[in-house]
Amino acid sequence: MRLVVKFGGTSISTAKNIRSVARFIHSLSRKNQVIVVCSAVNDVTDQLLDISEFIQKGNKDSANSLMLKIIKEHKQLAKDSVLSQKIRKKLFEKLDSSLSELEGLLHGMILLGEVTPRSLDYLISFGERLSIEIVSHALSDLKEKSVTLTGKDVGIVTDSNFGSSKPLMDTTRLRVSKTLEPLLGKKAIPVIGGFAGADQHGHITTFGRGGSDYTATIIASCIKADEVWLMSDVDGLMSADPKLVKNAKVIPEVSYVEAMEMALFGAKQIHPRSFEPLLSKKIPMRIRNTFNVENPGTLVTATPDEATNRTVKCVSAIRHNGLIDVRGGSMVGAPGTAATIFSLLAKAGVNIMMISQSPSESSISIVVKKNDLDRAVNTLEMNLLGKVIKKIDVTIDVAIIALIGSGMRGMVGVASKVFGAAARNKVNVIMIAQGSSELNLAFVVKDNDCESVVKALHDEFNLANNH
Repeated sequence: MRLVVKFGGTSISTAKNIRSVARFIHSLSRKNQVIVVCSAVNDVTDQLLDISEFIQKGNKDSANSLMLKIIKEHKQLAKDSVLSQKIRKKLFEKLDSSLSELEGLLHGMILLGEVTPRSLDYLISFGERLSIEIVSHALSDLKEKSVTLTGKDVGIVTDSNFGSSKPLMDTTRLRVSKTLEPLLGKKAIPVIGGFAGADQHGHITTFGRGGSDYTATIIASCIKADEVWLMSDVDGLMSADPKLVKNAKVIPEVSYVEAMEMALFGAKQIHPRSFEPLLSKKIPMRIRNTFNVENPGTLVTATPDEATNRTVKCVSAIRHNGLIDVRGGSMVGAPGTAATIFSLLAKAGVNIMMISQSPSESSISIVVKKNDLDRAVNTLEMNLLGKVIKKIDVTIDVAIIALIGSGMRGMVGVASKVFGAAARNKVNVIMIAQGSSELNLAFVVKDNDCESVVKALHDEFNLANNH
């Protein structure tokens, strides 16, 4: 099989983990063509983001000392991951050249005292540039032929939307297959940095959080891979958050659309856009655990087996959000009220997670992230209160609970089971939304009720036994 295998930051967080990842790839490559995609080592991207904040605040000593910490940690990791002196020497040469480029960039940013979206993308792309060298040389240590490539080297071309770029798929497809096919022909294992590509001018761009998954699926679609495996520190997509529900289980199989919903509703391990490149080619994806390779994980496919088509597959929760309730008689029948509210919030940079409007049109409820709440309320008060809006009510700590499963489509009585279970637990449901796709049913409760409702629903739909 031709496999694209992506490893997340925790999978390569220690030398021991890196060596076991290398052994896993080594054994996979005996019977398969393997293309590896790596994230940055755990926490490194966050540390690079911290450095950029120090620079913006003019705190160059903190920026430099964090930089030295990153260098020291990678050198130690490199030393412990590779046993052969000769290969270790080559690895240090590669790391030194990347690190001196990073130091130069940092020096320039400190002199200018500013961070642009473009320089920030360049800065945070270094996490992956360093991790792929260590993983690739750990493979060489096992006598494998291995080549490192950044997203730019492999040929991922994106638009110039720094921080959350999108690939230009036609150009990318041509370039990536031209780069990778000859390497695969020579039985070399490409180790590719995730998360970043480059725009048409060659400037480095990044895909945003979870972007390494996106890199893996883009590459899979370019070289017509048989499967994509996302390796992280969880066994797969779970029927609920195991921190909330002790008997949560791995879901064996889901469709792309269900997995997309799960990605949007809190399955942190997936970038929601990472399914796009797979859809047209119908390439299956597996979500697996690096530390438990005996477990086959969750298979995400275009056409799941009928037997796995349960009404509800998972209960997920997005916790600690804010709810804003906007009321006013003059909103009734006034065209464009909702548009005014949403465009004002969009201008203020507030992301709306969920909305619900009463049929009488006299109130609209909006859920936003907790750290956007103040900004959202201030914007509405300053611009609309007393004009379109008579009253704004705010509930500070709420959780969105979503039930996801394509088996709910056209099923009678799902909602009554859901709200019956909530009522039996004496939980008040504040707001409800169900899209016409009927793939998910989402509702809002106070955050301190979240855990009991998730448990109750997990039991109600018997999700602990969904094999």
